Amino acid sequence: MAAKKSKSKQPEKKVFTDSNFPVKRIYQKSSKKKPSEDSGKYPFTRGIHPGMFRDRFWTMRQYSGFGDAKLTNERFKFMLEKGQTGLSMAFDLPTQIGYDSDAPQAEGEVGKVGVSITSIKDMMTAFDGIPLGKVSSSMTINSTASTLLAYYIAVGESQGFKSHELRGTTQNDILKEYIARNTYIYPPQPSMRLIGDMIGYCAEKVPSWYPVSISGYHMREAGCTATQEVAFTLANAIAYIQTCLDKGLKIDDFAPRLSFFFCCTIEFFEEVAKFRVARKVYAKILKEMFNAKNPKSLQLKFHTQTSGESLTAQQPDNNIIRVAIQTMAAVAGGTQSLHTNSRDEALALPTQESAKIALRTQQIVAHESGITKTADPLGGSYYLEELSDQIEDGVWKYLKKIQKMGGSVKAIEKGFFQSEIRQNAYRLKKETDDGERVLVGVNKYAEEEEQPELLRIGGKVEIQQKKALKQLRASRDKKKWEKALSAMQSAAETDENLMPYIITAAKAFATTGEISNAFREVFGEYRPKEVF
Repeated sequence: MAAKKSKSKQPEKKVFTDSNFPVKRIYQKSSKKKPSEDSGKYPFTRGIHPGMFRDRFWTMRQYSGFGDAKLTNERFKFMLEKGQTGLSMAFDLPTQIGYDSDAPQAEGEVGKVGVSITSIKDMMTAFDGIPLGKVSSSMTINSTASTLLAYYIAVGESQGFKSHELRGTTQNDILKEYIARNTYIYPPQPSMRLIGDMIGYCAEKVPSWYPVSISGYHMREAGCTATQEVAFTLANAIAYIQTCLDKGLKIDDFAPRLSFFFCCTIEFFEEVAKFRVARKVYAKILKEMFNAKNPKSLQLKFHTQTSGESLTAQQPDNNIIRVAIQTMAAVAGGTQSLHTNSRDEALALPTQESAKIALRTQQIVAHESGITKTADPLGGSYYLEELSDQIEDGVWKYLKKIQKMGGSVKAIEKGFFQSEIRQNAYRLKKETDDGERVLVGVNKYAEEEEQPELLRIGGKVEIQQKKALKQLRASRDKKKWEKALSAMQSAAETDENLMPYIITAAKAFATTGEISNAFREVFGEYRPKEVF
């Protein structure tokens, strides 16, 4: 009797994470012997505080800002009333790149993607009735960060608060602008000088302020992997730290007030691993490369925003679920503050109702999910630990490569970051186009649908802002204004710290565009080389 033929074994299905790491069918105990690590202790893999969210929730900081300062003030107050615990301010494109609302370059963009802030008067209106000494504010601003911080400090003073009472963050990360976002004004060196001046000034005068939030978010949204996001962000951090040291600052005088900003996509375990690795690698860099002694200098403190790029214009209510998953990952990863995107952000600025749902998402995760009951809820997961090892190995390889190039600025000038991001963005897009990567409601389960109600900013804001600027220029003390701008411009030609001069100019009612133009005359404007 003939023997039975054995059935041919089916080849095991190949599965990969978003960052292209192969995923095994099952994970066994790691072969790597790992030291026992505790939350709140070096290298902070398991969190920067011993109890993490058992003791206090993260700051719920919803990103708001649109139209003029009055509209933004109303949204701020609405969100605070609904339980938001920190403010986060979005600015329109003219404000971001240093143009006033009546500049030709600003036409059609005033108040569209954020609030228009052209002078200290707008900042006063935006925070009217909100005591700056009692609230933490984050400002997503980079090229003009020194000007917007100057406004904020001056407004705080007008409310009776001294600068050392102010708490918050300016994003102020210009290197990622050259890499991924492109709202730069000046060349890298003077831009780095401005950031160094802000860090030095805040260390002395505004000690509870985070003068820079070193950002991986925009690079991730442009298409980089989780490994690249951590590596490129930390490479930029090294550049900022070295700039401050070169100015004569001591590492433990300013490092505790450095902060970070990461994206959280929907690849749940990979994102949690990414946050753990970022803390661990940063702690080692600060301790071993820069010899920091203060434990707070070694702690990577970060804000997270859920991924805007992952949201879809089709079936926008699906975005609520996407954001909920991303929120869980950010919390399991140990974020210090969080912005949750709204369901309609792939279509327009969020409506008030959408913003409230996004905030409620955080509140439900905080109070109802149970993941805040232990400091590191996924610690010890075989899958998570292996992903962490893979990401960490990749981060160190990238950091060594960038160091050999001469650091972040040199790598940017060579187009290295940009090229790496483009290659991965192409891979992700091709996988989606080929149907290998499923987007529910887009390339699978698509259906006809009605357009939801959206928030639209018309041209009225631009007209109002132009009128207000005309009145401001007519009413201010011209001699005081000219003297302040002249002194600021002269200081820019020296090595003096520019922040005191910018604050004086802000108080003299110099506008965002006027301050930026004064620096343009000294520093010039950045024109990138084509990178292929």
